[in-house]
Amino acid sequence: MNLFDVYPVNDVAIVKAKGSYVWDDKGEQYLDLYGGHAVISIGHTHPHWVQRIEEQLKKIAFYSNSIKIPLQQELAAKLGKLSGKDDYQLFLCNSGAEANENALKLASFHNGRKKVVAFSKAFHGRTSLAVSVTDNKNYIAPVNETDNVIFLPFNDEQALEDAFKKDGKNISSVIVEGIQGVGGINVAGEGFLKKVRSLCDAHGAVYIADSVQCGYGRSGKFFSHDFAGVKADIYTMAKGMGNGFPVAGLIIAPHIRPKHFQLGTTFGGNHLACAAALAVLEVLEEEKLLGNAVMVGKFLRESLFEIPQITNVRGRGLMIGFDVPEELKDLKKNLLLNQKIFTGEARPNVIRLLPSLALKKRDAEDFIEALKEEIAALVGPEEVNDEAVAEPAE
Repeated sequence: MNLFDVYPVNDVAIVKAKGSYVWDDKGEQYLDLYGGHAVISIGHTHPHWVQRIEEQLKKIAFYSNSIKIPLQQELAAKLGKLSGKDDYQLFLCNSGAEANENALKLASFHNGRKKVVAFSKAFHGRTSLAVSVTDNKNYIAPVNETDNVIFLPFNDEQALEDAFKKDGKNISSVIVEGIQGVGGINVAGEGFLKKVRSLCDAHGAVYIADSVQCGYGRSGKFFSHDFAGVKADIYTMAKGMGNGFPVAGLIIAPHIRPKHFQLGTTFGGNHLACAAALAVLEVLEEEKLLGNAVMVGKFLRESLFEIPQITNVRGRGLMIGFDVPEELKDLKKNLLLNQKIFTGEARPNVIRLLPSLALKKRDAEDFIEALKEEIAALVGPEEVNDEAVAEPAE
């Protein structure tokens, strides 16, 4: 039997990992600045994370949600404290797509409406409704097509206001990433998110903050939406929540009341998943990784800004994107082949950095030097030292 071919893959087999480094089956070491799609939040195989999972595995790995699982309440308490959302409610599931799927469903149950507002370049997952609010027709099968999604330009406050003016009584929810990941690291403006909040309040719609990639401290705040000083009705989480162990969740505002059997899950919130998620929160707090994300992210953005071939440096914390010209279209590939550095890509010609929040400054410095070396190989060394002329994006 062959594997179903759904991704182009790099010809590298990773067999070992520690911190911000991974090793292939030939013993070659790589610097990981992609974290497996922003999943590695506290560093590969962090010893506390490993210990937490091992200890739990020796007790019980799984039982269904038909019984009390005290670890779930422990996780809810810790998550409420660190996120500043103590009065919210937690529902646990398995993936970001599942989290968004449940959020959209819960919003529709809450207000009895069908329409959803989503935005250009959005990515919310590949399952039924999550993919319907994703702005990529290549992912949407005929069975996923629906007239219930209203796509608007990202960061366009007037378009959002016009949509609510036209159809506000039918809009169930607005789903928005605080920083678009797959879309190319596009930061939602603070005024834009405030407008989402005010319009949802005025029209009885539910504000869903997709924090699957931009949450869990990656931006330097627990949720990137927090920069706008507003609270969403539902936050969705996954990616860095388990540091590689499949776990996801929704935190739900107190005014949205649960009802038996509207939501459900077999594997969500299992014993091992909760142990992994608790370990992540404990390390984030103990090692002050949100502060590290701010510091190292600032260094990276400022250093990238000084390289003339790189434009439109953007992002927050350790969620960074930048544009490269056509002459550097092989830069990501060359960084991997020649420098043994993993980065991410979003077309056209966008490179994404999504490393562990524990990334050390010296590793960031090594990356910048390697980047300059590869750019020099493509355009000539004299071109790399020219002065940049524009201010870096936040």
